[in-house]
Amino acid sequence: MPRLVLSTPFLAPFAMALAGVAMLSAMDAFMKGAALAIGAFSAALLRAAIATGIAAPLWLAHRKHWPDRATLKLHLLRGLCSAFMGLTFFYALTKLPIAETIAISFVAPLIALYLAAILLGEQVTRRAVIASLVSFAGALVIVGARLGQGEMDGDAMIGFASILVSTVLYALNFIIIRQQSQRAGPLEVAAFHGGVSTVVLGLAAPWFFVAPPAAIQPNLLMAGVLTVGGSMAIAWAYARAQAQALLPVEYSGFVWAALLGWLFFAEGVGIGTLAGVTLIVIGTWIAATKGRAPARAAGGAETGAP
Repeated sequence: MPRLVLSTPFLAPFAMALAGVAMLSAMDAFMKGAALAIGAFSAALLRAAIATGIAAPLWLAHRKHWPDRATLKLHLLRGLCSAFMGLTFFYALTKLPIAETIAISFVAPLIALYLAAILLGEQVTRRAVIASLVSFAGALVIVGARLGQGEMDGDAMIGFASILVSTVLYALNFIIIRQQSQRAGPLEVAAFHGGVSTVVLGLAAPWFFVAPPAAIQPNLLMAGVLTVGGSMAIAWAYARAQAQALLPVEYSGFVWAALLGWLFFAEGVGIGTLAGVTLIVIGTWIAATKGRAPARAAGGAETGAP
């Protein structure tokens, strides 16, 4: 029987992707409170602005050159996509429980798995398909358990519509990250990600912006810090492993959502949730034992954080 080896070149991006998902899941918890207080638009705009204020000076201090035209195009495309992805996601958080919202967004990696094959030319292996389907089944179990506990009122319908839009944009975002991270370092990715989103959302600020009260400003600051950290971690990971290998890692976000819900909102974890998390862990393990990570694209930019 052949031995299954977890190679160091794959374990590093796998662990970094897990860390990135954890940071972004915590960011969601801070953002829900902010969005409920001042609205999803204002919270999303301020988060992007704070993240830019953290990442941009660091990148400018360490940059060796301005990004070329192709790289800049990817930065602009992802910033535009992320602006509306975040806005619709945070709006959904104001209508749905955080764990339920995150669980529903797990449709994105499954969509992105096949987009990676179409747009990036990546081979969809049998192991990758099995891993994603097992993890996705776990997400469905969790969603079913959550939905069975409440009624589908008007706010919930609006929330579901919003998260579905965000999920489609999220899947596209995966593909852009894969291309972007081959050409730019994590600080550059984080700086442009926040900067472009700030500009895009800022265009509507005169009509929709609400100034945050002092009580929620620490939440917004933490959300900005976690956004930069999570963005850099995921950019680093996606530069060193194929998208299809890292996609199931996204499902670990629900584990963090359940933990944060228990710690901060006294949310219990039912049998359905435990069953779903078990499937998610199994799917993630299948992906983690995929074997040696593929070589990086020729000419890819160094993405190690300075």
